[in-house]
Amino acid sequence: MRIGHGYDVHRLVEGRRLILGGIEIPYEKGLLGHSDADVLTHALMDSLLGAAALGDIGKLFPDSDPRYAGADSVELLHEVCRVIKEAGYQVGNVDCTVIAQRPKLAPFIPQMREKLASAMEIAPDRVSVKATTEEGLGFSGEGLGIAAHTVALIERI
Repeated sequence: MRIGHGYDVHRLVEGRRLILGGIEIPYEKGLLGHSDADVLTHALMDSLLGAAALGDIGKLFPDSDPRYAGADSVELLHEVCRVIKEAGYQVGNVDCTVIAQRPKLAPFIPQMREKLASAMEIAPDRVSVKATTEEGLGFSGEGLGIAAHTVALIERI
């Protein structure tokens, strides 16, 4: 078994869709980034790559590469899982925490779990997604951005 941690943060801006865990969340702002800026899926990919000691998403999908402009992060997650499988690992389980003051994410968590599980080709009961606020503190508490922490366990095939 190997364990990896992932962290990502993106600024909230007007004129972008808010995508978290592959699900579009109705909100007046979205996350700024080269791809769809799905902060949850980005952190998850980093935890998987870290567990396998294969770098991070910037190494695999550089933001200097126009092929990834506007990319669907769930498709990139599927590719990350292919890469770790090629390295001799499979996903055991993942635990994810999204840090956002607004919008309220609880109604969307079941969909996120399903979408991420499908991309990783594992059962949804092996995908935990939680959401929390920072009680008005810091950049996420002030509504300036959204962050995510993830932990992934991978196992030798």
